[in-house]
Amino acid sequence: MEVLVRCMDRLGIERLLLSQGYSAELHPTPAQFREENDRVMRAVRAFPDRAFGSVYISPAYLDFSLQEFDRCVRDGPMVAIGEIEIDRRANVPEMDPIAERAIALRVPILEHEWLKAGGNEPGESTPHDVVELARRHPRLQIVCAHTGGDWERGIRMEMAVRELGAERVIYGSDVGGRSFASQLAKVTGAEIPESAKELILGENLRRLLTPILRAKGYSV
Repeated sequence: MEVLVRCMDRLGIERLLLSQGYSAELHPTPAQFREENDRVMRAVRAFPDRAFGSVYISPAYLDFSLQEFDRCVRDGPMVAIGEIEIDRRANVPEMDPIAERAIALRVPILEHEWLKAGGNEPGESTPHDVVELARRHPRLQIVCAHTGGDWERGIRMEMAVRELGAERVIYGSDVGGRSFASQLAKVTGAEIPESAKELILGENLRRLLTPILRAKGYSV
């Protein structure tokens, strides 16, 4: 976090939304989920003005995940769910109780979803799977990570703004796997209005998180 904050300061980034600690496995066990969540909560508590936390869970371990949600979000400092990754697809029935908890506390879910050129991993969600989940839970707030993956079938920044509206696009750094600067450049270099860039770079996420932030006593 100390290194990340120095990088954030250089680029004018106000806050991070952290998930997964720093050594998450591709198919983590419940013990590893808990360890990663503990790391995130330590970071949030050490840097309360620079970081929010997002609970790392999986529908592959439903009962455990609901307990982690209660520990980390309902009773802890975290303000979102995800990134939910590749152990179960987003359309499985085990996602329904997680979605219901998210709706009850008005927290968003960050869902990992791809259309990979070489094919998805078993259990890895596609955008179509996310659509199924959204249809079952129309009040659920879902952030679709990676804009669909394969760029020929996914959505580039200008197209997303044109098709969805700038108010439904959120900048994400994927920092650790990517750099802040390269991901910021996708927004700052896009041929879209400055007002759209302001929404994408902060205002949309601020609006999305406002209910849970207020409930937890954060200044918004």
